[in-house]
Amino acid sequence: MGEDNNYSNATQDNVLQEQVDEHKVDKGKLFGTFDGVFTPTLLTILGVIMYLREGWVVGNAGLLGAWLIILISCSITLLTGLSLSSITTNIRIGAGGAFSIISQSLGLEVGGSIGIPLYLAQALAVAMYIFGFRTGWQWLFPDHPAILIDLCTFAALFIIAYISASLAFRIQYIIMAIIAGSLISVFWAFFTVPAQQPITWWGTFSGSPETMFTGIGFWALFAVFFPAATGIMAGANMSGELKNPRKSIPIGTMSAIVLSTIIYMALAYLLIRMATPEELVSNYNILLDRAAWTPIVVAGLLGATFSSALSSIVGAPRILQALGDHRILPKSIWFSTRTQSGEPRNSIIFTGMIVLVALMLRDLNAIAPLITMFFLLTYAMINVVVFMEQSLNLVSFRPLFRIPRAVSFLGATGCLFVMFTINSTFSLVAVVVVVSIHSFLLRQHLKAPFGDVRSGLFVALAEWAAKKVNELTVSRERAWRANILVPVEDPQDLRGMFNLIRDISYPKGFIKLLGLTGKVEKKELHARLPDITRSFQDEGVFSSWTIIDVPSFEDNLVAGMEALAGSFFRPNIIFLTLPSSKQREEDTRILIQKASQNGIGVVIYAPHPKSGLGRHKSINLWIDDKSPDWEISMNLGNMDLAVLVGYKLKRKWQASMNLITTVADDSQKKKAEEYIMTLAELARLPNVNTYALEGSIEAIMHEIPQAALNIYNITAEPDFEFMRRMVELTGSSCLFTLDSGEESALA
Repeated sequence: MGEDNNYSNATQDNVLQEQVDEHKVDKGKLFGTFDGVFTPTLLTILGVIMYLREGWVVGNAGLLGAWLIILISCSITLLTGLSLSSITTNIRIGAGGAFSIISQSLGLEVGGSIGIPLYLAQALAVAMYIFGFRTGWQWLFPDHPAILIDLCTFAALFIIAYISASLAFRIQYIIMAIIAGSLISVFWAFFTVPAQQPITWWGTFSGSPETMFTGIGFWALFAVFFPAATGIMAGANMSGELKNPRKSIPIGTMSAIVLSTIIYMALAYLLIRMATPEELVSNYNILLDRAAWTPIVVAGLLGATFSSALSSIVGAPRILQALGDHRILPKSIWFSTRTQSGEPRNSIIFTGMIVLVALMLRDLNAIAPLITMFFLLTYAMINVVVFMEQSLNLVSFRPLFRIPRAVSFLGATGCLFVMFTINSTFSLVAVVVVVSIHSFLLRQHLKAPFGDVRSGLFVALAEWAAKKVNELTVSRERAWRANILVPVEDPQDLRGMFNLIRDISYPKGFIKLLGLTGKVEKKELHARLPDITRSFQDEGVFSSWTIIDVPSFEDNLVAGMEALAGSFFRPNIIFLTLPSSKQREEDTRILIQKASQNGIGVVIYAPHPKSGLGRHKSINLWIDDKSPDWEISMNLGNMDLAVLVGYKLKRKWQASMNLITTVADDSQKKKAEEYIMTLAELARLPNVNTYALEGSIEAIMHEIPQAALNIYNITAEPDFEFMRRMVELTGSSCLFTLDSGEESALA
């Protein structure tokens, strides 16, 4: 156990050192808060909706309605931004932004199931932004062919992204200046035009020109505007290329969210004062028409769509590269390859191919809502991660920026609410896609170089369940499962018993390997027991191991048994082998007595030296003599464990089962047969054969069917000579069981 922990710590140390070294090597190419986070995030938020649809929203909803829509939208992204800020001050975030955050908390499978759709959404969003850019361009040049505009815009975006992220960010400074100029032009017009409209506080929700102004609801307006508040992951997607992501992502993201909210709120006020509601709902270009200088506003519209596309085509390949780093995708090594300057050129090329195919489809309106759903699911998962970390109260969660738990909870519920408000059908489709990817990744057995909080989550659930179970006063007989304690003196001895132990505990029990020093060196136990444990786990049975270092076999095993008996998930069966010496017989008798005192059942395995367990085709279960009355009750005496073990092996082996008993004289046969058949029915043992035979066990051996395994029950004072004789008489391996008192074959 200690060696495993040392290996794990060494691995984590190596990963940490690799992260530090990587930042040292590429420090000249890394970005700060303003250029790496604030600028791309703000430019992605301030997009085409601000220029072409905010006026329409204000005209429909009035100033208070528009402000309410803006505040709800921005509040959801603000809550998510706060959660994002909190978690990034707690972890060493790697490449991939949201993918890295989710993976480090919930594992690569969950991170990948969100990261893959997020990457596709980000890539397809590039095509959507290009279509928006084309709309603005054709407003200036209506005769230019649409396909030519799209391809030229794509070529410019791809070349910039391919050269370097640094070039993209330098261009975004120019775009930011243009957008700032366009906003100044709008504000200038407001203050220089003397005639201003009275404020309409609450609108009539008249609708749009496309629907002939037949009306529209508040939440339908909200669904149109909400995408304007998204884009907060643009900076986080560059996490792998930031000088200090722990500092830059919170400051840059939150600054962009707050500033964009102020701009949207102020612009709504200007719009309601600059034009009548009728003008606002009927003219999507009202900002362009009323600006002090229209060309700069048109340039701002083009710049907003171009910068959003640029942020996406730069950010998406970083997500793909991060997925490749963790071997989540086919051809992962190719995707994860970076140039000496840190550019993921292979991922950029692949992303460019996806964007080009999307452009050739010419219309993505049908799947546009699905793209929004993937973004919202990502936001929701960021909030869920923080909420879980806060709820578990693990010492590892100590962010430098703390937020109340209500923030992450409201952020998650808000994202889910918005998803199903915008489009419930696409929301369900998005959830199904994520769940399907998660199921696929679970089968890939991904190995993460970092720990996550899933174990803490399950431990918390187990602790809660343990408290609830301990509060119950009723018997646990119906919840019984085979939790087996297996003493191991020499790991080689398990080779012939591995399958039998697995089959008894499968599928819901567990196996605890108790290494006992003395027969082999402690070092060998440390080396072999983890491998055996993993073998059981690979076969679908939970297993763990520990080592007890006490001088003698009896002391060893008693110490381990008594230590484990007090645990919640304690063993209820101790698995022993038939003792081979008089001294071991005495030790075993003491162990059986101690097991009974601790409420632990006993299974003693006596293998046949030649036949072993045979072909697993048949099992003989021997029933105690209940003469003279042969009356059945809920108390079967000492047969419950034998019946339960026999049933589990019958199911796992798909074997036939024979219930056998002996009677002293012929007058008892009918009662015995009725007893066995009633027992089979009450114990729900399907398709069994029953035998009530007259005479001693030795006398009737020729009448019983041959079986791979014979199961008997024993008393607390076992007769080891009887056990050896049964192995010899039956010509098969045998199991001998002793109840703990907590089993019930009839429950």
